[in-house]
Amino acid sequence: MSDELRRRRDRGPRIKGIARHGRLPRRGPVGSLFRFVAAATAVLLVSIVSVGSIALWQLQSGIQVIALPGQEPGEEFNVADYEGGFNVLLVGSDIREGQSGSYGKSEGSNLNDVNILVHVSGDHTRATAVSIPRDLLVSIPACPKEDGSGNYPAMTSQQINSSLQYGGMPCTVLTVQALTGLEIQFAGLITFDGVIAMSNAIGGVDVCITEDLSDKHTELYLSAGTHSLQGADALKFLRTRYGVGDGGDQSRISSQQVFLSSMMRKIMAGGVLSNPAELYKLAYAATQNMSLTTSSADTLVSLAYALKDIPLENIQFVQYPAGASAADANRLVPNDEAADQLMQYLIDDVPFGITAGETGNGSTADPNAPATEQPTETGTESAAPEATPSAEPSSDPSASAAPSEPAVIDGLKGQTAADYTCTVPN
Repeated sequence: MSDELRRRRDRGPRIKGIARHGRLPRRGPVGSLFRFVAAATAVLLVSIVSVGSIALWQLQSGIQVIALPGQEPGEEFNVADYEGGFNVLLVGSDIREGQSGSYGKSEGSNLNDVNILVHVSGDHTRATAVSIPRDLLVSIPACPKEDGSGNYPAMTSQQINSSLQYGGMPCTVLTVQALTGLEIQFAGLITFDGVIAMSNAIGGVDVCITEDLSDKHTELYLSAGTHSLQGADALKFLRTRYGVGDGGDQSRISSQQVFLSSMMRKIMAGGVLSNPAELYKLAYAATQNMSLTTSSADTLVSLAYALKDIPLENIQFVQYPAGASAADANRLVPNDEAADQLMQYLIDDVPFGITAGETGNGSTADPNAPATEQPTETGTESAAPEATPSAEPSSDPSASAAPSEPAVIDGLKGQTAADYTCTVPN
């Protein structure tokens, strides 16, 4: 220590001692109580701030960040910045490397088996989740290489689930944007272990099955009736394809929507999105098991609050319109007319309906649904207070007619979160 620092320290304030025989003033009961309350409040505030800081650090320290094209790694996403709605892409990878369980043989696989594009309306009163089949044949645009050395070449007539393995999450995002015409502001990638962790955080999801379900491929065996699924069983149910409907990917999607709609009913009914403790459990499971396009836990909270007040009947789960390819019956191609109409509604940010009962061949209406919430015409349930377009959406929704019910997209399959449905095994 230098002489100058010693001199500064020695010149510090000196406290005079209390006279040995002096008498200190007595504290009254009100003053003592006030000091106790003040001290307790200070301790409580410090504890809350400390616990909150630790919780925030735990959330943010676990986020694996991925960068989207045109975005900086970890760029914060604020839903308030987007007028006319925003779009989120959720992708499920079938990668086996680094996973804790045994999920069947698929050496070196890293395919995007699940692709769900979620559009949230600008006024946060509606949300539409579009499931894009993994077997859909699409054009994959030129995608940036991971090392920044250029682009992978564009390709045509490729299964969409090869985009993740071809160029990572940025390539899947570019592919979905090219297919739909929608800009994606936020994306998340989840693995098998992540699905298990999220279902455990929710505490299980009730699913209804019309008959016994047996699928040796996913090792899922369930009896007819209602089951609360979580952990590995939830993952097997979401993965099963050959055990439901006609064994195709579209049947798997409609069965997945049985799970997703039930999950949303549980989350909304339990007030999970407005309960800090429950929300933290979900956020922790997400940040520890997903790769996200932000490093900020604030983004996850803003997303939760954007969704928390949406009525169940205004949360739609639909299939991207597609049909069998003429060249290969095991592959799908877009149904251009219905797909273009669906995307125009989302781009214009206006409501639309689904023909009643058109849930897809992997699910059907639950005959034991609660009387007060039995499925009705989905088009009626999707009605919103604002003006709605005619069957032919325009680029100017405000100029459209305003019927009492939203227009229905012919051939569109799906359901709302208010619709109780059951999986149909084959």
